[in-house]
Amino acid sequence: MQHILVVGGNGFIGSAICKAALSRGMQVTSVSSSGRPYQTPKGHSPAWTSKVQWRKGDALNPDTFVDILSEVNGVVHTLGTLLEDGEYKAALRRGDPFKLFGSFLNGVIGQTNPLKKSSQSAQGTGTYEVLNRDTALRVCEAFVANAARVEGPPRPFIYISAEDIFRPIIPAKYIETKREAEQGLELLLARESYRGIYVRPSLVYHAHYRPLTSPAAVLFDLSANLHAKAPLAFPTPSRILRHLASTFPSSSASLQSIANAMVIPPIHVDHVAAAACVALERPDVKGVVGVNEMRKLLEWPERSSKHQPAGVNSFS
Repeated sequence: MQHILVVGGNGFIGSAICKAALSRGMQVTSVSSSGRPYQTPKGHSPAWTSKVQWRKGDALNPDTFVDILSEVNGVVHTLGTLLEDGEYKAALRRGDPFKLFGSFLNGVIGQTNPLKKSSQSAQGTGTYEVLNRDTALRVCEAFVANAARVEGPPRPFIYISAEDIFRPIIPAKYIETKREAEQGLELLLARESYRGIYVRPSLVYHAHYRPLTSPAAVLFDLSANLHAKAPLAFPTPSRILRHLASTFPSSSASLQSIANAMVIPPIHVDHVAAAACVALERPDVKGVVGVNEMRKLLEWPERSSKHQPAGVNSFS
């Protein structure tokens, strides 16, 4: 792996991937709507940003950076949104809990108010369908059509997806569009010369750049540890919720999501980035890469897998 393209490289996860890739000797190009280098919440550009080629481009119109696609060996797509009210990202950077709560409230209202939802769809830029699904599909189509024809291992396309842990606090459309993107990408990459990798982090945290995520990360990690140590016969909250999910089909998705949140540990953004870079380099890695698989890629001590959510696949 010599040259990679990071779509959204000046964002929270994208910047961490750029930095990690540089540390492993890769050449890195970032494409974003602004084309500006990454800056910390205090407005500083770290020294490593000078080694990245920062390009302006539109992920929905890959013709704006198609020349890069013919040069790179792999692509990492990091664009996406947890809420259709994108103001939550600024609130997280500033550590503003009141603004963050307002964004969550607006996100719920946007899903239940048909007029507001219609307005978002008309604008065509801020919806889950566009940001979480369509941008990835358009970039992947262009990558497959324009990637350099060279001999070697299958070229990777990494999509930063997510574990299903946020329902019902976050609208179901968030995870649904993530899964739709994975399915669409798998069809586009169903050739021997490509491999799709779908990285599914849980709660991604950073003490300094996302200070509001730290308390939640502590609670998620404590819960995951307690569940991992519980005897198999012990009725943990997670097991009770999964039983209820099978009893009440109408609430099954939300109950399963809450149960997942109790057993899947949070993950630091630098560990997501490091695992993504290992996946880029290893030709045997493909398919879904959840938190447990990321830990294996980073050679962490193996956590008990008996609580792994049903339907989560390991890499090859």
